[in-house]
Amino acid sequence: MVFAHRGGASLMPENTWEAFANGLALGADGLELDCRLSHDEVVMVHHDATLDRTTSGRGPLAARTAEELDTLDAAYWFAPGRGYPLRGKGIRIPRLTEVLRHTRDAPVIIELKGIDPILARAAAEVVRRAGALERVCFGGYSLTTLRAVRDAEPAAATSACREEVRLALYKSWAHWPLRRLRYRVLQVPEHAGSQRIVSPRFVRAAHRAGLAVHVWTVDEPHDIARLLDWGADGIITDRPDVAVPAVRQWLGSTAKHR
Repeated sequence: MVFAHRGGASLMPENTWEAFANGLALGADGLELDCRLSHDEVVMVHHDATLDRTTSGRGPLAARTAEELDTLDAAYWFAPGRGYPLRGKGIRIPRLTEVLRHTRDAPVIIELKGIDPILARAAAEVVRRAGALERVCFGGYSLTTLRAVRDAEPAAATSACREEVRLALYKSWAHWPLRRLRYRVLQVPEHAGSQRIVSPRFVRAAHRAGLAVHVWTVDEPHDIARLLDWGADGIITDRPDVAVPAVRQWLGSTAKHR
C-alpha cells in the first residue's frame, strides 16, 4: 500500500484537504496525517507545535481556538520556485472530523503529536463517531499517548511507539519472538540516525508476529523496490506521483516471475 505522507508534502501544502485529495487522485491507497489539539480541544490536522513554518499564523497552535485557526492560510509558506503560488487561495488547517468525512473509504494513519493523553482520547472519539475505526491506525512516538488510545478504544489499531519499536528491533537481532503485543503495525524509518531499523530480518520477525511493516518517508523508486523485495507492506511517501507507479511496476515485475 502507498500512503501519502501529510497528503504528499512535496506536491501540495502538507496536511491540508487539498493535499489529501491530490494524493488520493494520484492513486495513493491511503493517507498519513498529524493531529494536535486547539485551545478549545478540537482535533486539528497539523504537524508542528507552532504555526510559523506552514501557515500565516505565529506561535503555538494550542494557543488558538479552532475558529481562530480557521482564519489562517495553511498554504502561506508553500513555495514551489519561491513563488508561493497558493497563498490566498483559501487553503486552511482542517479538522480531523472533516478529513474523515471526505475520505470515507481510504485508510488513514493518524499520528498523534507529543505526549498528550487528552489528544489521544479526543481523536479516538472523533474516529469512533465518524465510524472510521476499521480504516484508521493511530501512531505516535509516545507510549503514554498510545496507551491512552488503546485504553479509550480497545478496538482501535495502533502502531508501535518508539520504545516498542526499539524492543522489536532488539528481539529481531536475537531471534526472539514478539509476543503479547498491543499494536498491529510497525511504522518506521529505514534508518534512525546511523542505526538501521528496516532489514529483511526485521520484516520477517514482524510478519511472524502477524504485524505489518510500513516504512517512511520513501520517495525514490529504487528504494521502494528494495523495501518491497524485503517484504515491506506499506510505503509512506511525500511523492505519491513517484511511489504509486513504482509500486505498480514492482507488482507487475513480480507477477511476471511467478
